[in-house]
Amino acid sequence: MEIKGVQSLAEQVKENVGRVIVGKEEVVELALIALLCEGHLLIEDVPGIGKTTLAKALARSLDCQFSRIQFTPDLLPSDITGISFFNQRTQSFEFRAGPVFAQIVLADEINRATPRTQSALLEAMQERQVTIDGQTYTLPRPFMVLATQNPIELEGTFPLPEAQVDRFLMRIALGYPDEQEENAILRRFEREDPLEQLTPVATAEQVLEAQTAVRQVHVEDSVREYMVRVVRATREHEAVSLGVSPRGTLALFHTAQALAALRGRHFVIPDDVKTLVPHVLTHRIIISQRVRLRGRTPAEVLQEIVDAVPVPVEG
Repeated sequence: MEIKGVQSLAEQVKENVGRVIVGKEEVVELALIALLCEGHLLIEDVPGIGKTTLAKALARSLDCQFSRIQFTPDLLPSDITGISFFNQRTQSFEFRAGPVFAQIVLADEINRATPRTQSALLEAMQERQVTIDGQTYTLPRPFMVLATQNPIELEGTFPLPEAQVDRFLMRIALGYPDEQEENAILRRFEREDPLEQLTPVATAEQVLEAQTAVRQVHVEDSVREYMVRVVRATREHEAVSLGVSPRGTLALFHTAQALAALRGRHFVIPDDVKTLVPHVLTHRIIISQRVRLRGRTPAEVLQEIVDAVPVPVEG
């Protein structure tokens, strides 16, 4: 698939999702970038904004197997991965696959499950496989986890550890709609739910082809060095107690390739990097307690870092 084909495919999916999600073009584009990079997405916002609806609309726009896992405190790891049971009829052990064996997996309210259950997703998200009773099972491709969580209501929740948060390619928030968008939502949902009318506009094979094509986008040496300087600056900044890991550098690199492809370009420019830094790196840094008590946020510190790193210019 050519870059123009990737751009065309993305436009079709965005248009299809836009029949349900009103006025969130940037958020839908970020979700598509995560899909094209074979990454996972953490959607964090208050209830009722449309986190679950976005995940369902994206899944229905793709001709992929979809499953939804409602995370609760009593959810067990085997409820996610599946179980190996003894079949008395055949006198042998058989594997019954869990809901993680799908191509698009919605992990709803992921922070409501215990850490033991949350960790059941770690191997699946990173290795694209699940190991049960010493037997390894490969997950289908494409494979993407869309996790949602509510950052406001913390009672009865288990915050995701840094190791698991780092496995999400991006963390995004939808935000409240403006007045025009909210009126449009009421009109759109007046008589029926448009989500029920969505039909797939892309196949799994097309998604896999697009994922391969995105990796061919050229990243010039100076732009690559610019990414590295931004990431390394997070490890040296006085306000940051834990900087971005090399996994974060790779995430920034691949998402920049995907964004360039969605823009119809065969090459990455510094503006692609600047656009993606808040979504790819903010959840990967931890600012010091002293800075946090002063009211500063990781996003503000990261913006200060980006502003301080010289941008490569064309010679």
